[in-house]
Amino acid sequence: MSTIRFLRTFLAVAHHGSFSDAAEQVALTQAAVSFQMRSLEAELGRELFDRSGRLAILNAAGRELLPEIKHLLDLYDRLRRPSTAPGELAGSVSVGSIVSCMGTLSKVISGLKKAHPKLDVRILSGKASELAGKVEDGELDAAFLVEAGRKMASTRWTALYEEQMVVIAPRSATGENAREVLANNPFLRFDRTQRTGLQIDRLLRRMAVPINEFLELNAIETLVELVRQEVGVTLLPLINGSNWQHSPELRILYLPDDLGPLARSIGMLERREHARQSITAAICEACAQAFRAREPQTAA
Repeated sequence: MSTIRFLRTFLAVAHHGSFSDAAEQVALTQAAVSFQMRSLEAELGRELFDRSGRLAILNAAGRELLPEIKHLLDLYDRLRRPSTAPGELAGSVSVGSIVSCMGTLSKVISGLKKAHPKLDVRILSGKASELAGKVEDGELDAAFLVEAGRKMASTRWTALYEEQMVVIAPRSATGENAREVLANNPFLRFDRTQRTGLQIDRLLRRMAVPINEFLELNAIETLVELVRQEVGVTLLPLINGSNWQHSPELRILYLPDDLGPLARSIGMLERREHARQSITAAICEACAQAFRAREPQTAA
């Protein structure tokens, strides 16, 4: 059993690249993490890390063992799963979500837990790129996030729905169409370091419209509230379940069709092989139904 704990600590060190950061994740002291890794190396008969100061980076032997250790821990987790009746969900899973999916996901998980008392689900909020990394490293079983262009062979993507990109403006904003509104009013930008922000930036470049950039935030709802307060205009995805089209303070303007892809794709990312696939599949299907029920009406 101690070896299993050591292997989990190994994954934490591999992800963080230092004993001190890994220690916080696994709730141990740095000295305990260092002892476990020395013991694991002695048991396996090879060094697994290149150590330099505070850093502990996987060497060639460590990188070779990483997928095998992940697979071994998945097999162990399958053995630990409680026996269940047909159709019953049981066990522990960790699921991540971007902020815009969190409300629906939380309601879905709450309903599943009521229907399946042996099910234990931990939900973590975060940015799409961070959540994707946690799925790839085995810290999360699955995550609901924005699709990226880069695909990892070790993960599986299930698309759930798309959110149309739109210009959102106050009723007082000058301009008759999306281009005019963007050109004639202060622009409130979504964080360019995020996947959605990068997509917005690409759309703005394709439109070739001069913008008067006023601020940049990593909070979609805050940007929409600032638009309501007539601070400026913004370009955002029309969030699933939002009521922005029916708000008397807002104008929703759709983008020209000649710009290429005009929507962001939302889905579930998970590792291809993990011990809780039956649970993540049930969560994904329940969320798909909930998201379809909340899709906004997109009239041009």
